[in-house]
Amino acid sequence: MKDLVAIVRNQHLFAPGETVVVAVSGGADSVALLDILTRLEDERLNLVVAHLNHCLRGTESDDDEKFVSDLATRRHLPFVAIRVDVASFAAAEGLSLEDAGRQARYAFFHEVARRRGATSIAVAHHLDDQAETVLIRLLRGSGGTGLSAMAASGDSLVKRPLLQVSRADLEDYLNGRGLTWRTDSTNSDTTILRNSIRHELIPTLRKYNPRISERLAATAEILAADEELLEHLTSSAFDRLAALEEETVTFGVGALLKEHRGLRLRLYRHGLHELQGDLMRIALAHLEAIDRLACSNRPNASLKLPGALRVERCYDLLSFTVVAPQAAQCWEQVVPGEGDYTLGNGMTLTVQRVAPPKDLATGSKTVAYLSAEAAPFPWLVRPFAHGDRFTPLGMTGSQKVKELFINEKLPLHERSLVPLVFSEGDIVWVAGVRIGEKGRVTSATGAVLRVEILDITP
Repeated sequence: MKDLVAIVRNQHLFAPGETVVVAVSGGADSVALLDILTRLEDERLNLVVAHLNHCLRGTESDDDEKFVSDLATRRHLPFVAIRVDVASFAAAEGLSLEDAGRQARYAFFHEVARRRGATSIAVAHHLDDQAETVLIRLLRGSGGTGLSAMAASGDSLVKRPLLQVSRADLEDYLNGRGLTWRTDSTNSDTTILRNSIRHELIPTLRKYNPRISERLAATAEILAADEELLEHLTSSAFDRLAALEEETVTFGVGALLKEHRGLRLRLYRHGLHELQGDLMRIALAHLEAIDRLACSNRPNASLKLPGALRVERCYDLLSFTVVAPQAAQCWEQVVPGEGDYTLGNGMTLTVQRVAPPKDLATGSKTVAYLSAEAAPFPWLVRPFAHGDRFTPLGMTGSQKVKELFINEKLPLHERSLVPLVFSEGDIVWVAGVRIGEKGRVTSATGAVLRVEILDITP
């Protein structure tokens, strides 16, 4: 049996004494991950067990939550859980259940990490997950960036210590340790793409190569190394060729056309990512359309990309911008006390006095708990304006709200939709994004206000 503890330790993903949020579903993979991390004696990690109940399988989901809670209790580890109606969230956002669940989980894990002061979030993706991800992205259409799949340690807090370990190795480990786990009944539902690949496509591919999962994972690792190099070259070229000011990225067409086409396409991707914070809905066809615009003999032309992105050619300048929505930018709402308030952007703010929650990390991006004493009424709610500053929860100095939006990768066209809640002239909540220090709830807080924002885009 492989020494999984040594495999994880030798990756040096965690610093001694680090606080780590461990995502535990109750399945074999995450139970093994938690056990391995508790055995990293030299690192002396401070582990926080986090579990999201997707509310998709009735009592089975509830039993999973209890199983993980009991697991944390036996190991004397702090346990944080939240329940999210993932089906309703998926329907409201037009997402698949898998995508909705992923978004809910990572938002929750990052919130727990922020509140607990954690510097890592450990998730249990393993070698077979990596192989499945490569095939999913290949089937959907992807370049080297997508096919490089998951990294053990990326730019965010998320760490994946088990990418070198197969599902079979994990089950051998658990059996050898006498540990039990929960089995998700939906894992056998082959109408879900990932399950179909796991139970149908990969077994077929094993007829051609019995080690297909290992080969796919190795391919992803090679592509990831190539991608790291290419991204470094792209970033250097972007700094040399692009001007980034306020909400616009500009290239000089003459200098741009001296570069290889492959680099130009990467520069367009880089510029769009700088503006929007992600590349959702941006496909190769869009990048090629931008390149045709740059190469065109027409001195003035433009094209509209998905969302609010716009690219414009004006003689020797190629500009990327985000067209901000015109509505819901100039309004104010006074909140004198508890109740429901319809805001000028169509959202609803609900304020309710409640008992102090046992753990504030059980909130969500759309729900905040504020101290009634520290954040007295009346409140003023209005959209973000340039120059707004606030002190984020847990900090002593102020920062620009714009910097918060950039750090959270909030697209430019969504920033004007975010309501800011003021008490006595100070921001107590950037709704859906971050709580302010002024409204902080402490163990000494008496009256607590539960504040919820409904129908928020971010």
